[in-house]
Amino acid sequence: MAHAKRIVVVGGGYVGMYTALRLQKKLRRGEAEITVIDPQSHMTYQPFLPEAAAGSIEPRHVVVPLHKVLQGCRVLNGRVTAISDADKQVTVVTAAGSTELLGYDVLVVAPGSVARTLPVPGLPEQGIAFKTVGEAIYLRNHVLSRLDTAATTDDPELRSRLLTFVVVGGGYAGVEALAELADMARYATKYYSGIEAEEMRWVLVEAMDRIMPEVGPKMGVYTVGRLLDAGIEVLLETRVESMVDGHVVLSDGQEFDADTIVWTAGVKPNPMLEQTDLPLGPRGHIECTASLTVEGLDGVFSAGDCASVPDLSKDDPNARTSPSAQHAVRQAKVLADNIKAYLRGYEMTQYKHSYAGSVASLGLYKGVAQIYGVKLRGFPAWFMHRTYHVSRMPTWNRRFRILMDWTTALLMGREVVALGQLHEPKAEFARISGATVTPLPVAPQPTTKAS
Repeated sequence: MAHAKRIVVVGGGYVGMYTALRLQKKLRRGEAEITVIDPQSHMTYQPFLPEAAAGSIEPRHVVVPLHKVLQGCRVLNGRVTAISDADKQVTVVTAAGSTELLGYDVLVVAPGSVARTLPVPGLPEQGIAFKTVGEAIYLRNHVLSRLDTAATTDDPELRSRLLTFVVVGGGYAGVEALAELADMARYATKYYSGIEAEEMRWVLVEAMDRIMPEVGPKMGVYTVGRLLDAGIEVLLETRVESMVDGHVVLSDGQEFDADTIVWTAGVKPNPMLEQTDLPLGPRGHIECTASLTVEGLDGVFSAGDCASVPDLSKDDPNARTSPSAQHAVRQAKVLADNIKAYLRGYEMTQYKHSYAGSVASLGLYKGVAQIYGVKLRGFPAWFMHRTYHVSRMPTWNRRFRILMDWTTALLMGREVVALGQLHEPKAEFARISGATVTPLPVAPQPTTKAS
């Protein structure tokens, strides 16, 4: 009797989870042993992070528990630190701190991407990323806590700093996060007697000459118009030169203080790939064939944000699929089917998918969409955004919970409470028990520029 093949899936995101989910359904019992490795025990559906940050969706409902949906697989919580295809081994540092070497017959490399940072002074200390549900929760609490603090001071400089919010990066993540958070904060000011919505300053900084290039120039211009209508400043062809101590210096000469700086200026492949013997392209992506196999290697597959996959829907032989959830989910289906074909000696199929278009939310009841050439604006686009993404959300359990969240928010409004204690839950107990307490971070006093 043939031994079960060892399939190791590196990454529990879109590609990793969907691939493992399909494999556990399609493979025969005993045909393979599937191990999924990820530092987290859940998959995050990132298109819903802006709504989770704004309080329209419960944060727990935008994540899918891997142990629950992948019951036919072994889910190993740990961080892959190296891959040696020459030895057919993956090195993993587990959540318990031990190091394991896992052998494999088939490998799926899908660790995804990480935030792309630039050498901007002050960025590591002041910047807030927006790729995980933890960051979304933190950002929500942070924004609301700035309102709480601003309501307790009459210092005009401190209030200005507290009520200035900057988002760097005009792609989907930045625009949607900005629009949703600005909507939430405006709604919250109804319940603060000492703060007017007009006191808040929201700034979008983008280095290119337009935002959201995926929806085309005209829709990008329309989006800028809607942001301006909402009182949001849009600074194009502008870079952040420095943000030391929250003092923002822009390339157009503007300088101001801000206590909230969200960094969404692009992504890059997971740097773990540098510790592998896999073929990487000039930007660090894994070089793949249209069948989603890794170039020149046997039994190694990849897809998603970390992979450079030929785009067969275009005539350009150098075209590559874009890093989007739309491609990742569809690639995972082809990848799983190709693994089954590989194990059984069948011919593998090539991935080909014409980009359907894009949908984006610009806050409550506002959006833009371009689907198969059809352009939508306002409420229809916003409704399509919600409909499309809830249909893509894994499991009916999560879809139902999200629909209930939306219904509750529609009938009863958003919850506008900051739960800052989540980030230092032992601080109060340490204080009353006499232990040394590290103070909660508060907005520093604005710095005075030397003339």
